Amino acid sequence: MTTAEAAQEVQSVAEALYQHRPDWVTFYRKILGVNGLVRRLYQTPEAFAEFERSEAYDHIQRMITDLRKGKAAPVDEKEEPTRVITVRMPKSLHESLQEEAHDLRTSMNKLCISKLLQIIDEGHVPGRPAPERVEVS
Repeated sequence: MTTAEAAQEVQSVAEALYQHRPDWVTFYRKILGVNGLVRRLYQTPEAFAEFERSEAYDHIQRMITDLRKGKAAPVDEKEEPTRVITVRMPKSLHESLQEEAHDLRTSMNKLCISKLLQIIDEGHVPGRPAPERVEVS
């Protein structure tokens, strides 16, 4: 399957699922989750990163955002257990997140989940050296 065909397949399946208005967690799990369609079609980190730069990925992100707007449907804890993480951060960052959540009229939890759903540039993650550039003459 070509990259274009894979992107079309993802978009088609995502659209069909979205039409049923599932809760956002189910949609995410089936499309972008570890065992979701995207991970099955784009198996290497490079292929997945390429997909994250596509219009299809952007469209899927907009569908997730839309599904998250409504009241959260109860999630079956057997099918999708909730996990809690603790993140240590400086007070100033915490205050900035609180202010941002307030300005957006949302909860800290929703704001943080929104941020976690976004693409992270590898160069902005500490502990992972940026790939070296090879000068071509």
